[in-house]
Amino acid sequence: MEGSKPSKRAIELAKGAYDLHVHSAPDLMERINNDIEIAERFKNRGMKGFVIKSHYESTAARAALARYVVPGVNVVGAITLNSAVGGLNALAVEIAARQGARLVWLPTVDAVNEPAGRVEPEPGAKLPFWAKMQHQLRKEGVDSPPVPVIDPQGKVLPALVQVLKSIAKHDMILATAHLGRDEIFAVVDAAVEIGVRRIIVTHPEFPSQNLSLDDQLKLAAKGAYLERCFTTPFTGKVSWEKTFEHIRKAGIARSILSTDLGQPHNPPVEDGIPLFIDRLLEAGFTEEEIHTMAVKNTVWLVEGGR
Repeated sequence: MEGSKPSKRAIELAKGAYDLHVHSAPDLMERINNDIEIAERFKNRGMKGFVIKSHYESTAARAALARYVVPGVNVVGAITLNSAVGGLNALAVEIAARQGARLVWLPTVDAVNEPAGRVEPEPGAKLPFWAKMQHQLRKEGVDSPPVPVIDPQGKVLPALVQVLKSIAKHDMILATAHLGRDEIFAVVDAAVEIGVRRIIVTHPEFPSQNLSLDDQLKLAAKGAYLERCFTTPFTGKVSWEKTFEHIRKAGIARSILSTDLGQPHNPPVEDGIPLFIDRLLEAGFTEEEIHTMAVKNTVWLVEGGR
């Protein structure tokens, strides 16, 4: 499949979809295209829009500029609560929300569950860019500490409660990011209790999450959506067969398609959802099921019922 282009049928089925997980430039890491270039490509494809993800800053202002330059595509801002923005910082969430951001990711590179940037690597180990940067900064006296979301007893921290209240007040989307299994359950329970209506369990098949089917069923029953990222099976982190099994058994109604694309060595961002759709069609999923995951569910998460 590498190097292939999506079919016309898949491109047609992707029309009207949001991609809720896109890495674009400008960024600390090399990206295949910038915000405006991707917006133009989505507009040409008839896709509804995409969320700009940065591990280090709010993308609300970038999204607003892209919407101005490329009208007709809803480029969506977001914020990720790593140490660079103060961790569980309700003020940062409030500012991002008032600038138009719609999605809040909990910690990614600074999640307690992601220690690569804090633990001394084994000799010869291949580290992701973000982990290399954390080690470099630490040697220079600049720390990027982990951002816990629960206490030793498994209870969500007061700072997270404040963040969740801000998310609920602005009817934003909460994404669990790179949290571990127990953190995810604690966060989803607290979010539901506080009144957060839009919850995404970020790439549950990704190795650092690796949620069992039983866990996915339980989270879906709590009202969370399960994000099926194209890059997770495309890069071999999980098999396509296991991805399809989880979608079928955890339910179409609670699955969304996204890409996690933007890296120069991967397919173009605008091809990600259609390439995913081609795989789903080959596996026997119906056009109606695909429309639900790619279009109906993503549109509701970004703009439905507001």
